[in-house]
Amino acid sequence: MSEERKSLNFIEQIIEEDLANGMSKNDLRFRFPPEPNGYLHIGHTKAIGISFGLGEHYNAPVNLRFDDTNPAKEEQEYVDAIKKDVAWLGYKWDKELFSSDYFQQLYDWAVQLIKDGKAYVDSQSSEAMAEQKGTPTQPGVDGPYRNRTIEENLDLFERMKNGEFDEGEHILRAKIDMQHPNMLMRDPIIYRIMKKSHHRTGNDWCIYPMYDWTHGESDYIEQISHSLCSLEFKPHRELYDWFLDQVVDPDKLRPKQREFARLNLSYTIMSKRKLLKLVEQNIVSGWDDPRMPTISGLRRRGYTPEALRKFVETVGVAKRDNVIDVSLLEFCIREDLNKRAPRVMAVLDPVKLVITNYPEDKVEWLDAENNQEDESAGFRKVPFSRELYIEKDDFKEEASNKFFRLKLGGEVRLKNAYIIKAESVVKDADGNIVEIHCTYSEDTSKKVKGTLHWVSIQHAVKAEVREYDRLFMDEAPDAHQDKDFMEFLNPNSLKIIEAFVEPSLKEAKVGDRFQFQRLGYFNVDDDASEEKLVFNKTVGLRDSWAKAKPKPQQPQQNNKPNNQQPKRKAINVIQQLGKKYTNYPEDKQAKVKAEILELAKEVSYDELEPLFNTAVKKVGTRIAATLVLGVLLENGQERNEEINAFLEKALEDKNELLVAEAKQIN
Repeated sequence: MSEERKSLNFIEQIIEEDLANGMSKNDLRFRFPPEPNGYLHIGHTKAIGISFGLGEHYNAPVNLRFDDTNPAKEEQEYVDAIKKDVAWLGYKWDKELFSSDYFQQLYDWAVQLIKDGKAYVDSQSSEAMAEQKGTPTQPGVDGPYRNRTIEENLDLFERMKNGEFDEGEHILRAKIDMQHPNMLMRDPIIYRIMKKSHHRTGNDWCIYPMYDWTHGESDYIEQISHSLCSLEFKPHRELYDWFLDQVVDPDKLRPKQREFARLNLSYTIMSKRKLLKLVEQNIVSGWDDPRMPTISGLRRRGYTPEALRKFVETVGVAKRDNVIDVSLLEFCIREDLNKRAPRVMAVLDPVKLVITNYPEDKVEWLDAENNQEDESAGFRKVPFSRELYIEKDDFKEEASNKFFRLKLGGEVRLKNAYIIKAESVVKDADGNIVEIHCTYSEDTSKKVKGTLHWVSIQHAVKAEVREYDRLFMDEAPDAHQDKDFMEFLNPNSLKIIEAFVEPSLKEAKVGDRFQFQRLGYFNVDDDASEEKLVFNKTVGLRDSWAKAKPKPQQPQQNNKPNNQQPKRKAINVIQQLGKKYTNYPEDKQAKVKAEILELAKEVSYDELEPLFNTAVKKVGTRIAATLVLGVLLENGQERNEEINAFLEKALEDKNELLVAEAKQIN
């Protein structure tokens, strides 16, 4: 939770009401209760952030409790991974606990339920029990074993515990009401036989408690004040309370379950079962594959804990489920890495450039700024020589006036170096350009429109770059009843290329993050070694998917001709978006900003320059203009007096949002 907290969300309101009604602040205790049957994913960051955020806000302890009641699916590997993820996000738990710590107490309470006539051993098949349970609109009926004697139930339950029966032969059920409107209250299962070794208790037990029985009682044992769950547990609250009614001491704190909307993300699978399928079928390299939405996968891809926490905070706490656009997550990591990632030069799709009037044996070490966002980042030296690599896309033999990069007869500035002019090209037998011949000028004060990144061939370091895209092509891959989610896999979610990077990156360590100028944000992968550099693409500088989304077709009405209005110019749409920018809440601002940045690709400098004269009071429009300017500069637009004057005025403004955007490109 940030220091500048927003208005109270509904969970905080509940807590404040409890405190106002006499609960002591010292009684506040929260917990994060993952089941160790898989790795945590981005959806869990919300649950983690809510519980630990409340702990930080109220200075209250937060337990990390593993609900480990299913030995068939749980492993120590998952326990270790979960602890690593929570710690990496920056949270500290008070106690590390396990539901298996309470197996004896849970068993003893179950025995007491039997003695009180509130539990019985059922010996039917699962099919028979399901049939007797009824439907949401049809009440259930009592089974043939519901009225066994207390003595018979105690005997059978003890023999279940002693391993005398096979799996599925008997279960223990709570005796509540088979006609209850809430199907979860129709004699739910408390214990089942599972003859499997547990990752902590080994073979001590062959019966294991069900989640609903374990969860609330564990909260009570730990004296959790507020048990916070996702919305799917709302129907379980009645059962949670019924189970507590059977064991609570009136002199002890009674936990209160409350539910919030889970985090759903577009183009993403959130089911641990389905994520496990991707791992088991080798669709991905493991739980930490950078395409996975797991916290370990995001960490390996280059995401920062600060970006994930900011994302969760921006999404907020809601009472209704909704789907968050994955572009908001990508926006948060761009914003964070823009401030912290050193700028370096790398060429991913190289073509050779020869400066014919530069001495063959000459090498210059030029100063390059590490990060204009961080004054303390300083400068580094980059080597410049006669033969360089540039990106193939940065050169065209012929191009329009809107192409600010290099073309025959045209001039551009090489980042941190000289101005060059393309004179001729060399082609292979198939007509492909293999060399661009240029001349350079030492007059760096000359005004040119484009700036390109480059790498000296003589000093270039080879690196493997893994360019990741979204794992699924569909916005909701598991929402189609007639199709399997695997049908929507993106066949191009991973592209491995050989790139060339500047020599300063020889010293890069695993996990180090960089901005490859004009290309995106990258980090050093776990597979990297002293012999081989491997980089993962974390995220591009811009949202490349916004344009790719198909626009919904508008049906024609009354069979009238479709007289479409001419498409509005991008710059006009941007002006409209900018007008109310400062009035929007933070999450809406993020979405509008992403839209402006995408539209900026269609704007020319000549269209933007008139906005430099926008009145001071129209802050939103000036912010929009600053965002567009940043895109143009990244795409090669050369700075001029008008740009410098506009930025200087923005930096002196009283509006913090405008100043922040101006700082990013100044």
